[in-house]
Amino acid sequence: METLESVEIKAFIPAKDYEKSKRFYQQLGFSMESDEQGIAYFRHGDCSFLLQDFYNADHANNFMMHLLVKDVDSWYQSVKKSGVAGDFAVKLLDVKDQPWGMRDFVFYDPSGVVWRIAENI
Repeated sequence: METLESVEIKAFIPAKDYEKSKRFYQQLGFSMESDEQGIAYFRHGDCSFLLQDFYNADHANNFMMHLLVKDVDSWYQSVKKSGVAGDFAVKLLDVKDQPWGMRDFVFYDPSGVVWRIAENI
């Protein structure tokens, strides 16, 4: 039987205002590795995603990203310190222990995409 090996999986995140969303993610601390033909490749450590110059309200308002980290409290402080909540008028919710065994916080990007940053507890 052949063994299949996966290398990576990435989501395509929608952007209502592509330039604004690129600034948002850079201000959060993601590095933009490339930007070609309406697709920007963002990375933070070993994690990455693709931002696309595409927007559909129904899609964006039902899109969620989950980033598992080792220290959610440090991530929360970093996001708070970045100033994106005020600069981009987006929601940033407090860290909370969840009944599913994770400690997480939520923020929204300028297009309405929900991000859950979490650590296992």
